[in-house]
Amino acid sequence: MRSSKTKVLHEVAHLSMLGHVLRTAKAAGADAVAAVIGPDRADVAAEVSRFEPEAQIFIQTQRLGTAHAVLAAREAVAQGYDDILVCFADTPLIQPESLAKMRLALQDGASVVALGFEATDPAGYGRLVTRDGALIAIREHKDATAAELLIRHCNAGLMALDGVKALEILDQIQNKNAQKEFYLTDAVEVAQAHGLRCAYLLAPETEVMGVNDRVQLAAAEHEFQRRARVNWMRQGVTMRAPETVYFAYDTVLAPDVLLEPNVVFGAGVTLETGVTILANSHLAGATVGKNASVGPFARLRPGADLGADTKVGNFVEIKSAKIHEGAKVSHLSYIGDATIGAQANIGAGTITCNYDGFSKFKTTIGAGAFVGSNSALVAPVTIGEGAYVGSGSVITHDVAPHSLAIGRGRQVDIPDWATQFVAKQQPKKS
Repeated sequence: MRSSKTKVLHEVAHLSMLGHVLRTAKAAGADAVAAVIGPDRADVAAEVSRFEPEAQIFIQTQRLGTAHAVLAAREAVAQGYDDILVCFADTPLIQPESLAKMRLALQDGASVVALGFEATDPAGYGRLVTRDGALIAIREHKDATAAELLIRHCNAGLMALDGVKALEILDQIQNKNAQKEFYLTDAVEVAQAHGLRCAYLLAPETEVMGVNDRVQLAAAEHEFQRRARVNWMRQGVTMRAPETVYFAYDTVLAPDVLLEPNVVFGAGVTLETGVTILANSHLAGATVGKNASVGPFARLRPGADLGADTKVGNFVEIKSAKIHEGAKVSHLSYIGDATIGAQANIGAGTITCNYDGFSKFKTTIGAGAFVGSNSALVAPVTIGEGAYVGSGSVITHDVAPHSLAIGRGRQVDIPDWATQFVAKQQPKKS
C-alpha cells in the first residue's frame, strides 16, 4: 500500500477492511472470533477489540503460509466449535450470505468447504480442481499443471472447516510446494486422503476481490458504493444522480428520502422519511428528522440533530447542535454547541461563538425566537423564547423571553459629508 498504515486498516466507506470482515462474520452467525495478526501490530489488535471485545488475538511470528497462520490460533481451533470460518482481512466485500452458505455445506456433511469464483483473468490464482462436481484439490498457480491452468474456477482463499476435524486436518499439511509454505488449500487433499468429503461454492468475483494496493482499494470502494446505491434505491430512496452519491458503511436511510447530486455521507448518519438533501452537501455523525431539508452546499458535522420539518440551507454548518421541529437556519451560518427551539428562525450570517481557544460553550435559543442576519452570539448565552435579536448584533448576555436585544454601534449620519470629502480628495488624485 506504500503507507505508514498497515494494509487491513485502510478504509472502504469509512470503515477499515478488517472492520468490514468482522462485521460480516458476526452477521453470518459467528459467535466467537480469533484474530491472527503479525508481531508489533497493536493497532490491528485494537481494531479487532473495537468490534469484538471478546475476541482472542494470536500472533504469527513467522510468515510460513496460510495454514501456519490458522494454526497460530491453535488454542481457539481446539475449543471444539461446530464449524470454523477462515476469512482474510484484506477481502472486505465478502457477504454474510456467502459465509452462511459455507456453514450450511458443512452441516450437509462436508469437512472442508472452499469459496471460489469464476475469474475474468485466472492468472496468478489457485485453481479449484473438481471431479464429478466434488472438490478434490486446490492447486496454487505456481504448482499447477498445464491442464489445471486452463481451469477458470479459482480459489478465493476463504475456507470453512468442520470444527471437530479441523486440527487433525491442519496438522497434516506439509510444505512440499514451490514456496516451501504450509498452504491452507492443501486441507482439501488431506481431507480427501482420509475419505472426507470436500465441497466448494462460487461467489461473484467482485465479492471476493482482495486488496493489495491503492488501485484495488479504489476498486473495492467503487463496488461498495455501487451496491449501496442499488440497495437504497430498491428500499425507496430517490437519487437524482446515483453515481455521484457516496455512502458510509453505516448510513441509514428511510423510504422517500431524496438525494440530489454530489451528496457525501461520512459515518454515523441517519435520515428519516421525507428528508431532502440538496446538492453538494456533506453529512457525518448526524440525524435528520422527517421532512427536513438540508442544503445545497450544507455541512452537518458530528452531533448535528435536526428535528422534523427543519431547514438547513446553503452554506450552513451545524455541529453538536439540536435543531428542534420547524426551526430554520437558511443560509450562510455556523451553529455549533447549541440548541435551537421549535419554529425559531436564524438569519443569514449568524454564528454561535462557541470556542475561546480552550473550551467549548453552549448557546440556547428558545422556541419561536428570531435572530436577525449577521449576528454573533457569544456563548455561553441564552436567547429566550419568542425573543428578537436585531440584525448585526453581538450578543454577550442572556436575552429575556419576548424581548428585543440590539448589540451594535449606533448609526450616525453626517449630512453632506461625502460631497466635502470628494471635493477635498479630488485635487490630490488629479
